[in-house]
Amino acid sequence: MIYKEAYKFILSQAGDILNNVDESSVKRSIEIILNSKKTFVYGAGRSGIIGKSFAMRLVQLGLTAYFIGETITPIVTDQDSVFLISNTGTTKSTLLVAEISKNVGAKIIVLTSNENSPLVKYSDEKILLRGISHNSLAPLGTIFEDSSLILLDSIIAQMIQILNQSEEDLRKRHAIWV
Repeated sequence: MIYKEAYKFILSQAGDILNNVDESSVKRSIEIILNSKKTFVYGAGRSGIIGKSFAMRLVQLGLTAYFIGETITPIVTDQDSVFLISNTGTTKSTLLVAEISKNVGAKIIVLTSNENSPLVKYSDEKILLRGISHNSLAPLGTIFEDSSLILLDSIIAQMIQILNQSEEDLRKRHAIWV
């Protein structure tokens, strides 16, 4: 069946891409987040869904995090970090968030597959997912989005260790377990 071929392709591609991520950029991105008063996350479309998942995990870590565009999201300041997710790095709404965030002096982290994108020009740190491929087994941005989710969940695991927390600590901040 095609779904087996598809998930094997997706997992293989994601593994290859994640094996080539620059670890120093991940480390610097974590440092920026941990040294920020608040972390704001943004992405459009499916990148936004991945971003919401990341913001939720940051909150479960005990950090102050918001997804830009929600009704309860406060203003970004120069004491904050903004984590932007965009496969192409050309999404207009993401570029607007980057411009505004840069203007107020926030630290900007960009997760993209396009090193030469206009979005990267706003970044204080960038994490690049290189080698993204597209075909009918993984249409449009599937490989980028799945790789992003795995990467961001892996960053959370690293932050759990840095912050000397456990899964139980996160569970205590998880809305379903309260």
